[in-house]
Amino acid sequence: MSEIKPRFRTIDGLAIRYAESDGPRDRQALLLSPWPESLYSFDATWSKLAAHAQLVAVDLPGFGHSELRHDLLSPTAMGDFIVRLTDEFGLARPHLVGPDIGTAASLFAAARHPDRFQSLVVGTGGAVVPLKLGDPLNEWVQAEDLAPYRAMGPKAAVTAAINNIHGYELPDVVREDYLASYVGQRFVDQMTYVRTYPTELPNLGELLPAIETPVQIIAGRNDPVVPLENEEYLHKHLPNSKLDVIDAGHFVWEEGADDYAEVVTRWWQAN
Repeated sequence: MSEIKPRFRTIDGLAIRYAESDGPRDRQALLLSPWPESLYSFDATWSKLAAHAQLVAVDLPGFGHSELRHDLLSPTAMGDFIVRLTDEFGLARPHLVGPDIGTAASLFAAARHPDRFQSLVVGTGGAVVPLKLGDPLNEWVQAEDLAPYRAMGPKAAVTAAINNIHGYELPDVVREDYLASYVGQRFVDQMTYVRTYPTELPNLGELLPAIETPVQIIAGRNDPVVPLENEEYLHKHLPNSKLDVIDAGHFVWEEGADDYAEVVTRWWQAN
């Protein structure tokens, strides 16, 4: 049985799904779920992270089980919404953990709202300019016609993605939650977010040198979806960053859960 107990809260008129821990109150952390998963992506690390901080995990608008709004489907807009989340949950200056799609959004949030976060943990999300992405993500970003994806259906697309989680057996409750998160045309609608990368990431690249917030970057050494060049690019251009590479694939928070939790909690203690 998972320790994660999701609930919903209306934020900016949207039904947003979240979960909270009973961790120590002297340190707070906001966790953003990756795509195409949900806040249950932190199931494998939840107890270890919760021993070090009060956790608030969130399905970002349009992802997981949270309500979609099309004007938020870009890293810039999502970064501003992340700040709205911290206000809504009363998080004064939390650590922000934003893997995958949360990477660019978290960095935009830190760039546009200095001193709002104690630190960031990012990685496994598109960053480098020009784009260097593996498939299927590169296909999703570059596809001229989304009709084949609409015809394929969400279950096939999500199953194909999560079947690439290696060395970790998804608990049934987690797998079913992932699949239930992307019913109907939600998965194709969400593709809009990553399809903004060609225009959004160059803008982010210009902002990176001015981000003073400490940033921990975590990569999977064998990530076929988001090559290591993306994390190396961030590490090179962010003035206050640290890069850790874990022997895992793309889903490093699950495939390398113990190492991932150790890097994150060590980072929190140092910052």
